[in-house]
Amino acid sequence: MTSEEVKQSLKLYIVLSRAHKAINEVTNQFFQENKVNPTEFAVLELLYHKGRQPLQKIGSKILLASGSITYVVDKLEKRGYITRTACPSDRRITYAEISDEGSAFMAELFPRHEKELHELTNGLTPDEKDEAIELLKKLGLSVKDLSY
Repeated sequence: MTSEEVKQSLKLYIVLSRAHKAINEVTNQFFQENKVNPTEFAVLELLYHKGRQPLQKIGSKILLASGSITYVVDKLEKRGYITRTACPSDRRITYAEISDEGSAFMAELFPRHEKELHELTNGLTPDEKDEAIELLKKLGLSVKDLSY
């Protein structure tokens, strides 16, 4: 590896980080204005689109430590957005399910979030978005293959 290749890798990291930060700042502001944090939104979005989920599986599906899930679920349950249901066949499993109030909230919020993400990524053409998706997937998978 040459010095130029190393500098290019560093530049890629910086550009990716800045793009991620720019998008996150706008989306976090959107969530704040709608009185949810990004993690609460991620849990609601999962339940809204995928239906009832075991609490034990939510963390891995939204990339969150399992210890934090209970706290987030408690907050969403207190707000009436989700309910917990015990599994009738296995006492160790508890399901989280979006409530009617949570579904109504997401039915109003999610389309606005989608539209905002579309606007935020409109600096790229549809073909460039496809290319970026493929390249970033390739990068992510190659990192997983490295063993540290």
